[in-house]
Amino acid sequence: MTYYRQMGKIPKKRHTIFRKEDESLFREQVMGTKGFSGVQSILYHHHPPTAMKKAERYQNVTPIYEEEGALCHRHFETDKVKEGGDAVSGRQYILGNDDLLIGVAKPTKEMKYYYRNSDGDELLFVHRGTGKLETMFGTLTYQPGDYIIIPIATIYRIIPDSKETKLLVVETSSHVTTPRRYRNEYGQLLEHSPFCERDIRGPERLETYTDKGEFEVRTKSRGFLHSHIYDHHPLDVVGWDGYVYPWIFNISDFEPITGRIHMPPPIHQTFEGHNFVICSFCPRLYDYHPEAIPAPYYHSNVNSDEVLYYVEGNFMSRKGINEGSITLHPSGIPHGPHPGTIENSIGKKETKELAVMIDTFRPLKVIKNAHEIEDSNYKYSWVSKS
Repeated sequence: MTYYRQMGKIPKKRHTIFRKEDESLFREQVMGTKGFSGVQSILYHHHPPTAMKKAERYQNVTPIYEEEGALCHRHFETDKVKEGGDAVSGRQYILGNDDLLIGVAKPTKEMKYYYRNSDGDELLFVHRGTGKLETMFGTLTYQPGDYIIIPIATIYRIIPDSKETKLLVVETSSHVTTPRRYRNEYGQLLEHSPFCERDIRGPERLETYTDKGEFEVRTKSRGFLHSHIYDHHPLDVVGWDGYVYPWIFNISDFEPITGRIHMPPPIHQTFEGHNFVICSFCPRLYDYHPEAIPAPYYHSNVNSDEVLYYVEGNFMSRKGINEGSITLHPSGIPHGPHPGTIENSIGKKETKELAVMIDTFRPLKVIKNAHEIEDSNYKYSWVSKS
């Protein structure tokens, strides 16, 4: 949950007269969640946000899944995804269900249009690259390790600084927030939380555009992209306040929770949404019981599919995994360390690995084209070679 913020110029009281220098009115927009019972922000526009001059259905974006095959572990090498497109058109999806879509993007150009996802919040993890995110709430700059949270229906575009940008993309049909157990009854992050509000970055500056012309906003909704043309710049907000806005948390600010013996994955939880959680596996000291085994034990996923996106480091419990690998360990069968990694972990004092984990509480399906980057032998990699 975010905290209250205010940027730009706003009237003293909401829903009251707020005039421009020419005595015409700014246009007030309440942007809320869960009807009028969730968190909300109020934005003040130079132009009515409803003033659309053209609407067309642009593109079908309903995911096409492969036919169900044998239940097994899967490995996708996302660094083999081709570069190209922008941060939206260049998205290559790998896994999904009705709650979320998981993919990557390796954009080589800036967006020439604006975009909003009206189905749910988006989470973008920056694996590589720097750039800026321009939004109706203001501009944020991103760097490697940033989790970027973009609320539902936020108008934005991404402008990379270089061709090195690579994003892990999670599109949801719900809201992304901090774990409930880390917040008190007032929404403040508690002392035992592995991060706090001080680690969260909101928009850095509000840039207001009053340009007239022809501006496109592509809106994702109901399985399609829709093209909406406006005769004014969509980032025409002069001020706003509230609890809904895009924000960034860097994975390096996550403070791992450790113990005397191996701790379960929920201690790494960073975010949650409807039927899924997202965890951060960060460099940390290993367990300090004198007979501890640092490697995770074999475990059956109970009512959840486990996805790991490997960012960097030496992945202690896995062999044949590279930076940018995505593994899927589905519910219904056990998974755990590769042969030899349990023994090799004994006596180790720390790990330098960095990874993002997504656990879903409904089964994931594989996007049809993802087989092009799949390591099809991964499911047999637990068979000892000795």
